[in-house]
Amino acid sequence: MYKIVSIPGDGIGPEVVAGALAVMRQVTKKHGFEIQVEEHPFGGASYDLHGSMLTDETLNACRECDAVLLGAVGGPKWENLPHEHKPEAALLKIRRELGLFANLRPAKVYDALVDASSLKADVVRGTDFMVFRELTGGIYFGEPRGYDETKGWNTMAYEKHEVERIARLAFEAAQKRGAKRVMSIDKANVLEVSQFWRNEVHRVHRDFPDVELADMYVDNAAMQIVRNPKQFDVIVTGNLFGDILSDIAGMITGSLGMLPSASIGRIHALYEPIHGSAPDIAGRNIANPIATIASVAMMFEHSFCMQDIANEIHAAIEAALADGLRTADIAAPGEKTVSTTEMTEGILRHLGA
Repeated sequence: MYKIVSIPGDGIGPEVVAGALAVMRQVTKKHGFEIQVEEHPFGGASYDLHGSMLTDETLNACRECDAVLLGAVGGPKWENLPHEHKPEAALLKIRRELGLFANLRPAKVYDALVDASSLKADVVRGTDFMVFRELTGGIYFGEPRGYDETKGWNTMAYEKHEVERIARLAFEAAQKRGAKRVMSIDKANVLEVSQFWRNEVHRVHRDFPDVELADMYVDNAAMQIVRNPKQFDVIVTGNLFGDILSDIAGMITGSLGMLPSASIGRIHALYEPIHGSAPDIAGRNIANPIATIASVAMMFEHSFCMQDIANEIHAAIEAALADGLRTADIAAPGEKTVSTTEMTEGILRHLGA
């Protein structure tokens, strides 16, 4: 039996997590094994209850489970809190405390949604790449940091082991994919920390002679992702650049509501959609649950080593989209839309009993 900590969070988080848990329950029942789900508050929901975005109880539960499923955190209600009490600070803390150093963000365009992208269909059709974003180093965690009346400052730094472990994961993933290509993204023409990053990635590459490695500056990468996304297979990059590039990749798919993610470490793992809490549509049952459901597929793949079940979930999503089911974020103008629960039900039908 596996133990999952469910953290619905804020805004649309509870709605999309409910859909993902329904899918999880159906596939576990179908395949004859059990998953225990334990729910805990996090983010604004936790602050309203306990005066803390991340309680020790929630953090300890995350340490003791097999995987964490997170919905979304934050919203206008809490945006004026001091920096150390903001939901984003709690996200950084949970990543650091659980040692979640690698964020995996797939950018896959489903055949049924090639027309949902703002790019031309022939540009995005067949896009399928994975971004490996370093998650616990770089400028988001560097010291010193701060600001006063005259200036603000942050520190962007990487240690050898931080670059090595994310690079190794990226090369290992590329070995399992058909193209076996890694693109390392940096800004080595300007930043010394990026030159260090590049040197270390190339050093690790010597252990993976069957994988092709190339380098690209981050500004060019942003352009290339929208010009020709099919050229990419595996992207590995730092925390800041990965944050930006994976959101750009999200628009290729038609909506951030389509993109799952996995944050993994040596021991722990957390799965979440990359979209935010979308407080403007919270409680209206119109949010897209696909990113969260696809995050569950990543959980079965990476935490439970059940690739067949992950493939079943992805196939059910594809089939529901092929049926014409569209939430508002991926619908064409004038196209009929379905609710969060209706999209979930459509996916469940294709999973079978």
